Amino acid sequence: MSLTILTLVLAVWFGLMGAAKVLAIPAMAERAGHVGFSVGAYRGIGLLELIGVIGLFAGWAVTGVGIAAAAGFLLLLAGAALAHLRAGDRVLGVAPVVVSAALVAGYLVVLL
Repeated sequence: MSLTILTLVLAVWFGLMGAAKVLAIPAMAERAGHVGFSVGAYRGIGLLELIGVIGLFAGWAVTGVGIAAAAGFLLLLAGAALAHLRAGDRVLGVAPVVVSAALVAGYLVVLL
């Protein structure tokens, strides 16, 4: 039950964020520039997020795929935290990254 809830929460979050980046909606295009990325690079990050969502669900059947997806998200989130800090963002700018990382870590704990 916990795995299902965590997977759904993460899938909605990363699905929405990934889709927004891939579609380059104005807020995400602005955010890309703020953290020093081109829109094309941000689209690539969004695509990785969408692929990661598939991996989270696949983790229900093949644990190793879920572990790989979670590890990928943690690497993306570490990069996001660094990008936000380099851009001068304070606690509020980095907080979504920290919360996301905590949820991904929770997914890993429950998965294992």
